[in-house]
Amino acid sequence: TGGQSSKATPTGSVAKFAAAGKRTKKKDLGMMAMSYGYVYVAKVCMGANPAQLLKAMVEAEAYKGPSLIIAYAPCINHGIKAGMSKVQDEAKRAVEAGYWPLYRYNPDLAAQGKNPFTLDSKPATGDYKEFILGENRYAALKQQFPEEAATLFARAEQEAKDKYDYYKKLNDME
Repeated sequence: TGGQSSKATPTGSVAKFAAAGKRTKKKDLGMMAMSYGYVYVAKVCMGANPAQLLKAMVEAEAYKGPSLIIAYAPCINHGIKAGMSKVQDEAKRAVEAGYWPLYRYNPDLAAQGKNPFTLDSKPATGDYKEFILGENRYAALKQQFPEEAATLFARAEQEAKDKYDYYKKLNDME
């Protein structure tokens, strides 16, 4: 987006037009596409699971219909405190913290009577707040508005947990 706030901006992050932190939940583009029932969708992260990324790319290419691969790719606007040379580590931390769950949705499986949704992430093992505070787009809010930051960060973490729980339910359906 070029660093400005949009529906794709995560809760609590600072961006142009959201200097006091974004207060609304980020849209779930993958779920929006899955709702059509005929779109292959994968949420991937090369730094966390290159094998899952490759599997998703192969499946998306083989699927005879529209495919959408949503990849976590840290950028300079995130303000990674460790520096841009550490983007693969940052990406892995995003998945471990539950910030970016990995999954695949393959409509071909539904046509075979199987569950089309596969959750490729385990429950979070990393610290969510520690992860987001490693990026200036979140740390800046804590510096300027600590009380608001605490509220928004707690909300963002709960949203991430709820999303994972929902994905887990989709994964466990028969």
